[in-house]
Amino acid sequence: MNLSVPLFIAYSSMAVMLALACVGSAIGVTMCGNTTIGSLKKNPDIFGKSMILCALPSTQGLYGFAGFFFMLNALKGLNFQIALGPSLAMAAAALALGFTAYFSAIWQAKLCANGINEMGNGHDVFSRTMILAVFPELYAILTFAATFLALP
Repeated sequence: MNLSVPLFIAYSSMAVMLALACVGSAIGVTMCGNTTIGSLKKNPDIFGKSMILCALPSTQGLYGFAGFFFMLNALKGLNFQIALGPSLAMAAAALALGFTAYFSAIWQAKLCANGINEMGNGHDVFSRTMILAVFPELYAILTFAATFLALP
C-alpha cells in the first residue's frame, strides 16, 4: 500500500478531532457568555464567578489540541512512516476524542449556563454548578486518556 494513504488517514482524522473539539468549545463558551450577559442585567455582581463557569467548556478544545500534539509526535517518532492498521487505530481514537469533546463541551455549557442563570436570579449555586460541571468533562478526559492507548 502506498505510504501516503495511511498518513492521509492519520492526518485527516487528527484535523477532524481538533476541529470538533475546538468548535464544541467555542459553542460552549459562547453559550455561557450569552447567558452571563443576560444574567448581568439582573445581578451585576456575578461576573467573576460567571467568567469561571464560562471557561469550563474551553478545556475540551485543549484536549483536542493536546491529542493532536501527542499524535503528531507519535508520527514524527515513526519518521512519518505508518502502516494502515496503526493509522486506523489512530483515526478511531482521534474521532472518538473529537466527537466526545464536541458533545461534552456543549452539554457542559448547558449545565453551566443554567447555573449562571440561577446566579443571576440571586441563588448561590456557583460551587454546586462547578461540581456538576465535572461530570460531562469526565468523558472528554477518558477519551483523551484513551488516545494514548491507540498511539503507535
